[in-house]
Amino acid sequence: MEEYLSSCRQAVKGTPDQPGTRFHVVLGNEACDVDSMVCALVYAYFLSKTGDPGSRPVPVLNIRRSELSLRPDAVFLLQQLSLSPDLLLFRDQLDLRALVHAGRLALTLVDHNVLPSADSDLEGAVVEVIDHHRLEREPSPSCPVTVETVGSCATLITERILQKAPEVLDLQSAHLLYAAVVLDCVNMAPSAGKVTPKDEELAAALEVRFPALPRRAELFDRLQHAKFNVSGLDTEQMLLKDMKSVSGVLNVAVPVLYVSLEAFLQRAALEAELSDFCLKFGFDLLLLMTISFTESSQPIRELAVFSHSSTCRRQVSVYLEQARDPALNLCPISSQHPHITAYQQGNSVASRKKLLPLVKDFLEQRDGDGLLGDGLLGDGLLGDEDEEEEEGGFPPTPMNSLVDGCPLDAGLPRISARDLEDKFSQMAGGGADL
Repeated sequence: MEEYLSSCRQAVKGTPDQPGTRFHVVLGNEACDVDSMVCALVYAYFLSKTGDPGSRPVPVLNIRRSELSLRPDAVFLLQQLSLSPDLLLFRDQLDLRALVHAGRLALTLVDHNVLPSADSDLEGAVVEVIDHHRLEREPSPSCPVTVETVGSCATLITERILQKAPEVLDLQSAHLLYAAVVLDCVNMAPSAGKVTPKDEELAAALEVRFPALPRRAELFDRLQHAKFNVSGLDTEQMLLKDMKSVSGVLNVAVPVLYVSLEAFLQRAALEAELSDFCLKFGFDLLLLMTISFTESSQPIRELAVFSHSSTCRRQVSVYLEQARDPALNLCPISSQHPHITAYQQGNSVASRKKLLPLVKDFLEQRDGDGLLGDGLLGDGLLGDEDEEEEEGGFPPTPMNSLVDGCPLDAGLPRISARDLEDKFSQMAGGGADL
């Protein structure tokens, strides 16, 4: 695989003898966890052996190169297989939009089946999807879709390769796939609620074909230890380590934090750091899912909702409290932070994979009902208590002949509390740009 990955980097550099190369990019999801990384690497390698000779299959990790260090389990796995990160390609190293505009891009999505809104201009290049999340993509005769809710997308990649060209697999690629399945399925423990019969079947098939693979328990323990090592990470790095986002009437980030919620809430200046994070990356609301384990290795999940808008925070919280498919079984716990609502999550098998569809459904429903969005602060939804809490107690801006609509009609997403204070100070002094 080293030789293949090296050839991909050479091709991307645009050597003079390949000015018009058509690239078939295999792209994992924006969290770029081990499963997503492995699926991109191995499926692109498989396509290079079996695919259309008129295009060059290239795996692309859906993060910036600088963010790989935030995924220590992925780094550990690469080190175990002597694969240098310098062989890999990242989103900031290949201009996918330029390739689309030049008509030189075909795109296969692995470990997700819809592109985020920021990548909507790449949609026309999607030619195949292989995923294990809830199907959200509209059917198309030009884009075959394989979606099955198994524990790991690597299970589906393994199945595809064993069915189509088992000779492509070697010990190195099998090790990558096996590690992803074992890690995603929590060492095949039924109590974690992740493993399915197909995951078991394909993991066993890899073990039979490659007896030199490491023992499941040993491999899982090492990867899990690396994954939960967050020592030295600041708050922004912890949020970026394993984060997905959902866009609609609100822009919502859903990071997974590998610490207890109690430990995270005790971080110094936490609310200021979360506010800065939202401002920097354009999020309106954060849904923080934490995972830790008991001494008997049973998972503990907790959830926190952060937003400076009490309306956003309350509506999302109530929706998740009342969710039934699946029921999260949320139990409120105390939080010393006024803009964070915290919960213990009774349903410990409801991972982010099951939380994300709830968030998307909430955004679609609230957008359709008009309960969030353009009139968030100016449509009379907030009661007196909410108006006092919102953004330091500033009242909604009134409509009048000098203002074409409410200056806050775009809602909170684009500005922070400090931005609002500055804006109102300018308006009070007659310096606002109306």
